[in-house]
Amino acid sequence: MPDAKKPARKSAKKKTSKAAAQAQMKQLDQALRQAFEMFGGEHLTREDLKALKASLTGPSADEGLSEAEADAKDEAQQIAFEAMDAPTAAEARRLAKRALKLDPDCVDALLVITDLDARTERERLEGLQRAVAAGERSLGAKFIDENEGHFWLLIETRPYMRALELMAEAYRSHDIRCDAIKVYEKMLKLNPNDNQGVRDPLLGLYLETGDLNAAALILSRYKDDASASFAWARVLERFLAGERAGASAALKRARRANRHVELILTGRTALPDERPEMYSPGSEEEAALCVSYLSGALAEHKEAAMWLYDQLKKDGLGLAPTRAALRKVRAAKTIQ
Repeated sequence: MPDAKKPARKSAKKKTSKAAAQAQMKQLDQALRQAFEMFGGEHLTREDLKALKASLTGPSADEGLSEAEADAKDEAQQIAFEAMDAPTAAEARRLAKRALKLDPDCVDALLVITDLDARTERERLEGLQRAVAAGERSLGAKFIDENEGHFWLLIETRPYMRALELMAEAYRSHDIRCDAIKVYEKMLKLNPNDNQGVRDPLLGLYLETGDLNAAALILSRYKDDASASFAWARVLERFLAGERAGASAALKRARRANRHVELILTGRTALPDERPEMYSPGSEEEAALCVSYLSGALAEHKEAAMWLYDQLKKDGLGLAPTRAALRKVRAAKTIQ
């Protein structure tokens, strides 16, 4: 009798191995297709390759779903990608609704619908909140907790991370500062490497709300960040901390990092109506983003703004701003 059980155990082992192999092949297929869609067929960077590898070898949020549920979720994501690239609003809406029939928690499809159908800022914010909640349900609390710290390296997390960023931006542009800060902090906790660059607007919010300890911490945490946003933020942080000499030294470095910032602040260069999609270090596009991130802090701390303008005035860059000019600077926060 004992011998009769051996073939059964071997057979069960083979079935388990076959099932595991099939699951791995399915996961490979999903990751490859998602990678192709997300990276647009372009040359993959080293970071992209790490993300693909992590998605193939790490845990999946699909664990616990039936095969049919996982297939529907994957198909919905592919359709959502098509909706995001659709040539017309009607086609985008049709595809997004089709994706949501397959997976009601398809984050990218919800973002498409929100972008198309929100008529007011409140409706848009509510739509973004629904997309974030859907992402949390879809990924699951356990998956989120277990993968905290390297979230961006898992391809399936990216729709959720995009939704978080859009929601934080909406909060920030409408001066719902505490909520914006909480979302940005959550994003950095999930992904300290900050591939989305949310530390820039977060730093601006810390300065705007006068949280100098948090501002100093993030400046130290990303001390190698050579961007214009960080360089000009250091000027404000030092001034607000009561270190005038340090602020003056930081201003010299900031002006070397990007001289276009001071041209925008003094009205010699106009801000663009839309947020730049790409920029290079030292460019006008980088300067526009820098001003948008720090505009709230400049408007909130008028003594710092006046000091900064006074320093620039010494180089013949214009007079100290009027209240109307400061309001205009604050409006830079809302460029989209």
